[in-house]
Amino acid sequence: MQEFNSGYQQCLGVVNSFNGYAWRQARIDDDAVLSIKARCKIDDFLARILAGRGFNADMALAFIEPSFKALMPDPSTILDVDVAVSRIISAIEKNEKIAIFGDYDVDGATSSALLIRFFKALGIDADVYIPDRIKEGYGPNIKAMLGLYEKGISLVITVDCGITSFEPLEAAMKAGLDVIVFDHHKAQPNLPKAIAVVNPNRSDDYSGQGHLAAVGVTFLVLVALNRALRKLNWYALNVVKEPNLSQWLDLVALGTVCDVVPLTGLNRAYVRNGLVALAKHNNVGLRALSKVTRMDEPVRSFHLGYILGPRVNAGGRVGDSSIGVRLLSSDDPNESSILSQRLEDYNTNRKEVETAVLLQSIEEADTQITADSNFVFVCGDHWHPGVIGIVASRLKERFNLPAFVLSKEGSVAKGSGRSIHGIDIGAAISAARDAGLLVNGGGHVMAAGFTVEIELLDNFKTFLDKFIGEQRKGVGLISSIDVDSVLSLNALTLNLSNKLQVLEPFGAANPEPRVAIPSVQVIKPKIVGAGHISFIMIGDSASSIKAIAFNAVDSSLGFAILDSQKSFFNFLGYLRENNWQGRKSVQFVVSDGVLAD
Repeated sequence: MQEFNSGYQQCLGVVNSFNGYAWRQARIDDDAVLSIKARCKIDDFLARILAGRGFNADMALAFIEPSFKALMPDPSTILDVDVAVSRIISAIEKNEKIAIFGDYDVDGATSSALLIRFFKALGIDADVYIPDRIKEGYGPNIKAMLGLYEKGISLVITVDCGITSFEPLEAAMKAGLDVIVFDHHKAQPNLPKAIAVVNPNRSDDYSGQGHLAAVGVTFLVLVALNRALRKLNWYALNVVKEPNLSQWLDLVALGTVCDVVPLTGLNRAYVRNGLVALAKHNNVGLRALSKVTRMDEPVRSFHLGYILGPRVNAGGRVGDSSIGVRLLSSDDPNESSILSQRLEDYNTNRKEVETAVLLQSIEEADTQITADSNFVFVCGDHWHPGVIGIVASRLKERFNLPAFVLSKEGSVAKGSGRSIHGIDIGAAISAARDAGLLVNGGGHVMAAGFTVEIELLDNFKTFLDKFIGEQRKGVGLISSIDVDSVLSLNALTLNLSNKLQVLEPFGAANPEPRVAIPSVQVIKPKIVGAGHISFIMIGDSASSIKAIAFNAVDSSLGFAILDSQKSFFNFLGYLRENNWQGRKSVQFVVSDGVLAD
């Protein structure tokens, strides 16, 4: 039997669900619930969720009403921020040519667009360079950096990359090109040569901002830069209107959600305020992309992570890596419309490529996974590098194990990894790199990327097995999943869905409240879209609700739903509000389940 600490108890007796989880529910202090209700002026249901997640009354109020001003740190507490600001101001005053070197994902695109918009507000036309994922790979490379120098660029700011680019940055500095790094990925003890390395995840940085995405770090630098320019009276002297940085929080919110960093503290304030900015539709590019995706409902964090984000990402995955940042920094409606449609087309192509690689990956994984497996490790010839990260996420969800997906290209394999709670995959890749098993690699707790020589694949796999095996000893063989509430089917109403919006934005470290629904049956199950299953859940008293299980085909959960017959289930999931032609309804998104006793 799965054992929990004294703060938790079994939920509905589930010890090994279809997805391999034990369900647990927090033991809730009724006094804490009453205190939260009174302080936050919310009902018992919401108060119990917050109490179950460990909030007291003060914490709950700060969570529900995050104060951007109170949560905003002094940017100068992050190492090298002041050095970076000083160098950028020097470049501005001397009319130097500035270039931004960004990553090709959403965090990189939003960080780049944020800088472009800030410089544009100052009357500065900064260059931007986004590397091609396939031809150049991740981060700065020597050819690209020297190419910028030959164009007359004297200052390059790398965003969401650069922290592991030792040789390219050294070559750039030797050539006379100044480099500033804005990053958030785990840093090695030795740092690359640069004028400034702004990264709260440096080992010598004690700012406490290591949870930020690169776009969050970039925003803090702009706060410091804006203050410094104001102190110098630069705006008045140059007859330039000081920009209102909050107008660009929509970009910060998008990058923060899509990089799956914890939505707590400053990140929560970023996204909460960013959603307000997004609702004003001031960003021409995002407005055009929303139109292409027919997104006519109020924007929530879900839309950032699952509607807008994947499309901004699509160019970097399977097409032109520069289109995402071009869209986000565009003020031209016609250009934005064209770019949005291209991203939509790229995203359609991405889904097709992803499906093909996923099917091959599942087939390979099914032959190797045993009860003793510590991770999933699949490798294929010429799999598209733009989708292996997504496929790793799918395998992680399917097998409830850390997953590594590699694509062989010549004498090396490029890989991407995604992790589960309790396993620091970034640490695993860093350790393998330090052990000489990787050409390069890096990442953070839940995701990582790397390149390995084919002849070292077996040694690398053995190393991971030992490293992750040691980590898994501390988390147990069967993972647990937290249940926020157990409700009857007839309690799943539109009114309840509206109540839950108080807890938005949802994302990493603040998941949508997970609700367990006991003893329900399945009718009319059918496969829809790319591997999803829709059905109707029915309970007693003739109550029913539409339900869907995403990416469930060929999973244990999916098999059970499709072959439900007259079985009774306990399902776990969350509510999702649908808005179709002005008509609102509620749907239950099933994430796990088990046969009811």
